[in-house]
Amino acid sequence: MTSTKKSGYGAESIVVLEGLEPVRKRPAMYIGTTSQPGINHCLNEIIDNAIDEALAGFCKNIHIIINGTGYLTIFDDGRGIPVDKIPKYKISALEIVMTKLHAGGKFQVGAYKVSGGLHGVGASVVNALSSHFIVEVKLGGHLYRQEYKKGNPLYPVKKVSQSILNFPFDNGTAVSFLPDNEIFKETTELHYPTLKKQVKERAYLIKSIYFRIYHNQTKEKIAYYFDGGIISLIRDINRGKKTLHNTVYIHKQIDDKEVEVAIQYNDSINEHVYSFVNVINTHEGGTHLTGFRSALTKSVNNYAKKVLSEKEAGDALTGDDIKEGLSAVVYVKMPATNLQFEGQTKSKLGNSEVQTIVQQAVSEYLDVYFEENPKVGRDILSKIFLAQKARLAAKAAKEAVLRKGALEGATLPGKLADCQERDPAKSELFLVEGNSAGGTAKNGRDRKYQAILPLRGKILNTERAYLDRVLSFKELKDLVIALGTGIGENVDYAKLRYHKIVIMTDADVDGEHIRTLILTFFFRHLPDIINKGHMYIAQPPLYKIQSGKKINYAYTDEEKDKLVNSLTQEHNNLIIQRYKGLGEMNPEQLWETTMNPQNRILKLVTIADAQETDYVFSMLMGEEVPPRKKFIVTHARLANLDI
Repeated sequence: MTSTKKSGYGAESIVVLEGLEPVRKRPAMYIGTTSQPGINHCLNEIIDNAIDEALAGFCKNIHIIINGTGYLTIFDDGRGIPVDKIPKYKISALEIVMTKLHAGGKFQVGAYKVSGGLHGVGASVVNALSSHFIVEVKLGGHLYRQEYKKGNPLYPVKKVSQSILNFPFDNGTAVSFLPDNEIFKETTELHYPTLKKQVKERAYLIKSIYFRIYHNQTKEKIAYYFDGGIISLIRDINRGKKTLHNTVYIHKQIDDKEVEVAIQYNDSINEHVYSFVNVINTHEGGTHLTGFRSALTKSVNNYAKKVLSEKEAGDALTGDDIKEGLSAVVYVKMPATNLQFEGQTKSKLGNSEVQTIVQQAVSEYLDVYFEENPKVGRDILSKIFLAQKARLAAKAAKEAVLRKGALEGATLPGKLADCQERDPAKSELFLVEGNSAGGTAKNGRDRKYQAILPLRGKILNTERAYLDRVLSFKELKDLVIALGTGIGENVDYAKLRYHKIVIMTDADVDGEHIRTLILTFFFRHLPDIINKGHMYIAQPPLYKIQSGKKINYAYTDEEKDKLVNSLTQEHNNLIIQRYKGLGEMNPEQLWETTMNPQNRILKLVTIADAQETDYVFSMLMGEEVPPRKKFIVTHARLANLDI
């Protein structure tokens, strides 16, 4: 077989630690879950192996194919996994990588400078959890293949003349796997929107790499390529927002660690900071993010002291002041062998030395940047001082609300019809549009575990509202007190009084507007209520169809048509009523159709893509008119108007 010693990546680079037996016994230990997200996790592990080749400078193209047969296939044009036999084990390096845990080049010093995969376990774990797994390697002008069943090789690695996977490159690695339904009992299907988000994110981080996705079922083809790297990501984050300056880009190599930071302020009141290590999204932050925030706060304060009088500068600016309107990406690349994470999810970086490195790189650059770009510096200071003033006002307003609640013995809002249940896990809160529907809901509910809070009219648009203004709006203040979590920097989600919060509005344009305003409030001010799976939308019926004494309900136009067709064959005297609002139903009807757990339809509100969700809220609810006008014109034909 062809040797790969010239590239420094041969069989001798492979280190073996243990076999695959534990994986099928305890799969969740390796991929987090055997439910649907586990399928995406498996695909990501194979993609990250290809990305490791890209990070090492040997790969320019990565293709992902979702086959109609259930197979998921990944191609890369990297060096190809070594196929030489390892003398110690007398087995091909390729087979070792695919059948042994912790077997891979990532453990060999010098084989990979940086790496994003699970320290070499990725390919073998995916193999163990697949009913069929195929790997093909193009190397030195030859094609090699091996197939596996539940992690076990069906034959030794062999040289073949033709690719069964339709290999598109002259060299590299191809993997195709079929998730095992004995492991993934709920589903073996990929969540496609999540895949697109994750691949796009990686395309930003590894600039000038072509990622292509082919969905053979829907015939959709997508290509991602960003030559601007994280600067392109910042541009996407601030899409639809008014920015204050061009992106500030910081890049520094310190020993074996590389730091990239991109910063741009916009005129919103929200912060969007993303942090990455290699290609891992560190959702919970870590030392690199701590170093960045510390450096930014220090540099801004230093600049304020230089250009402002002591009276103008006032009190020192805090991290809370500086983060308003901030969009930033902090990206660190470092050897995989040195990575330290807190917890098994790899979402928080723990390397203490990285904090110092990032802090040093950002401080040195910003101190010079502000001196050389005084207008940008002053624009940022103006934004931050406004944020400081608003923060102090909001803090006073929030404390006043909390003090008032405490003085009144934590009295709940008078219009809240609370439930008898005190266990939040068993309690539901319905946010109902208007007093009329609220009265119907109060009479129709099961008061043991269902609470009703009527909301009068359209609440405040909180997209750009500071906390003091939010809490001065009675409907929202009542909602915050009813929820029990508090709001702002001292929010405590453990005190949430209801684990099901259900938005129940009319099925018309006004109802949809009110629902959007409520969702805007939660997304901007209490996002973890959504993230923790507590937010729902009720689905009241659109039609009541009566034939004689028999009553049926339809929740969609299609369902109505189907019911009418079936009922007209038996009866001619059908009475069809289109509900315009919840108040048109009597309490028994509202209970039976919309609130009774046995019959009701509730939609769980989730955030699949926080970045895209942020853009949609900014575009629909913000002050910038052109993006919203463009959206309306583009989607006008899709609108279903009940006129």
